[in-house]
Amino acid sequence: MAAAHGHLADGADGADTTPAPFRQAVQALRAARTRLEVEVEPMPAPKRLAPYACAFQASVLERGGTGAQGEGEELADGRFVLLYDPAGHDAWRGTFRVVTLARAELEPEMGADPLLPEVSWSWLTGALEARGVLYGEPSGTVTRAGSSYFGGLAEQEPSTQIEIRASWTPAGEPEGGSQAPPDLGAHLVAWCDLLCQVAGLPPLPQDTSSLGGVVPLPQRRGPQPT
Repeated sequence: MAAAHGHLADGADGADTTPAPFRQAVQALRAARTRLEVEVEPMPAPKRLAPYACAFQASVLERGGTGAQGEGEELADGRFVLLYDPAGHDAWRGTFRVVTLARAELEPEMGADPLLPEVSWSWLTGALEARGVLYGEPSGTVTRAGSSYFGGLAEQEPSTQIEIRASWTPAGEPEGGSQAPPDLGAHLVAWCDLLCQVAGLPPLPQDTSSLGGVVPLPQRRGPQPT
């Protein structure tokens, strides 16, 4: 996986003045490993949300396709942003905040399921819990949007897209009366698990527990307008 890009500050003498917790968090993100179907790349981080930030964009690709590396169509995509404010943030109730987006296309009948928003949110919380990460102050939205095509596009089937926007505050493990830094790499891996789930991929044999009892909906990527 490519390295993360963050807002890293240099002093007048060129020394790195980035706070150690953020440097450690970026290193943990760089060291995270996801399943082969997920491609994660760094992207420009937002500059106004926190003093320090790093960001990734990710895609879930169908394996065994006709691409140069055996890749097929894109099944899901999203972004993962880590924010850090050394002074803390009242709304976060912490110094770190994870902000994410995951989206994929569904069969229209699946998108019409009235329980889809609740199930989709349970995928996120289940993925975090399956990886054993601690978190607090979760918030987010689940949006579904349908498209019908007309005129020159009338032959295309209707499509429905699901979009999960979520944020949460990573928490550390209690350690000798103090709080150890959160394992941000595990948070990224858990989010990639969510991305694979909205893409409709079956869990890996060692990850069967990550479904949390929720059966993934069969999904496909709909044809794109030209």
